[in-house]
Amino acid sequence: MRARYGIPLKTLAVGAAVGAAGVAYAAGFEARSFRLRRVTVPVLPPGMRDLRVLQVSDIHLVSGQNKKRAWLQSLAGLRPDFVVNTGDNLSDTEAVPELLDALGPLMEFPGVYVFGSNDYYGPRPKNPARYLLEKTQGRHGLNGNAPVVGAVHNPWEGMRDAFDDAGWVNLTNTRGGLKLDGVELAFTGLDDPHIKRDRYERVAGGPEAGADFSIGVVHAPYLRSLDAFTADGYPLVLAGHTHGGQVCIPFYGALVTNCDLDTDRVKGLSTHEAGGHRSFLHVSAGCGTNRYTPVRFACPPEATLLTLTAGQGR
Repeated sequence: MRARYGIPLKTLAVGAAVGAAGVAYAAGFEARSFRLRRVTVPVLPPGMRDLRVLQVSDIHLVSGQNKKRAWLQSLAGLRPDFVVNTGDNLSDTEAVPELLDALGPLMEFPGVYVFGSNDYYGPRPKNPARYLLEKTQGRHGLNGNAPVVGAVHNPWEGMRDAFDDAGWVNLTNTRGGLKLDGVELAFTGLDDPHIKRDRYERVAGGPEAGADFSIGVVHAPYLRSLDAFTADGYPLVLAGHTHGGQVCIPFYGALVTNCDLDTDRVKGLSTHEAGGHRSFLHVSAGCGTNRYTPVRFACPPEATLLTLTAGQGR
């Protein structure tokens, strides 16, 4: 017997089995296949010593994710010079204590942070196909969609207070700095552009004149934020949010970025040009997923150890 439209039942069964196996792999293995990516960025002024920066992003912690917690704790063994957390730490309103336990060893190092939408608001079920639809219609987050009604609010204030108590610098639409063995580092940060909380006009003006090096930090790499940082002369911008596309096609790459950044720069190191300037841009693929779409395919979860070195002509 054949199915309607002449498709053999055996073919349908094989297709269903392959699809089920793919989902099982994406959710059961790859989403938990945590790894460290190492990147060298030739961006520092001549003569400045190398800096080792650990970027963590898009943890989306859910209570009970013990393997992820242990892996995050183990990253302290890298002994970075400082940590940059580019947001979306939560995907569970009850996960703040476990998140702080996971990041506890890293909070022993100097650090800076910005928040993403999932730090402020709890997750909601969403059809993954909507990301493709929003891309075709040029809509992303509150930049193109109506405000969310009845959103669940996360207890993010306790997470912020713990970060602050550990000495991490809050870069929510503000500037901050770190001093490391005589090196003055300046940071300029934005709140999440995905939900229109960015206020670049509050921090405009370019890098700190007295700093040895300045970095821009933002959760979602929307072009307006990248343009502003770059046109103001920041040599390096760090971001997250995209999950590297999360579900990618092997040998092709990501289909979406969940913002207006092009898919060629969905993760890793690239450059951005605006206002006659060029910046290095690093977008972390992050190490988590929304709790309602706990899959990754051809895009394993990650943290990144960036080694900043002196660059020619800078």
